[in-house]
Amino acid sequence: MQRKQFNWEGWEVKAAQHAKQYKYFLQHANKNQVLKQLPDLHEKAFQEVQCLSCAACCKNYSPRFKTTDIKRISKHLKLKESVFIDTYLQLDNEGDYVAKTAPCPFLGADNYCGIYENRPSDCHRFPYTDEDVFIKRPAITLKNASFCPAVFFVLEHLVQPEIAKK
Repeated sequence: MQRKQFNWEGWEVKAAQHAKQYKYFLQHANKNQVLKQLPDLHEKAFQEVQCLSCAACCKNYSPRFKTTDIKRISKHLKLKESVFIDTYLQLDNEGDYVAKTAPCPFLGADNYCGIYENRPSDCHRFPYTDEDVFIKRPAITLKNASFCPAVFFVLEHLVQPEIAKK
């Protein structure tokens, strides 16, 4: 039996409409059971989601730039760390370095990342659909579901498992 194509029509509206359902699920789900399902759902999501056609994460939000990220990226760009920070970063309300501008200053017009091989660890790990952050930090997951189709896909399959059978 051939797997039915996931219905992406109006996914952003559906994500907003299902936000309370997602929140309840993330707060009450069997965490171990969810963690076992994440690798498969992550893989399925990225068989359908093409990040380069979206890039909403890079266009609207900034990762944290940790000390190790700053060192690595500065070296890659051949900039002193202080120059890199002054040029590209600012401190947020939580004391983390984030990009000064949106979209990300390293995002190209073609949605490719200019520092992809040296990108911050938050970018490398995003959208956390294959790790415990997904279930352990529900506020982040809920925020990500509002703009990332892969997070929406995974949540829909977890909250409404019958869609995965179609």
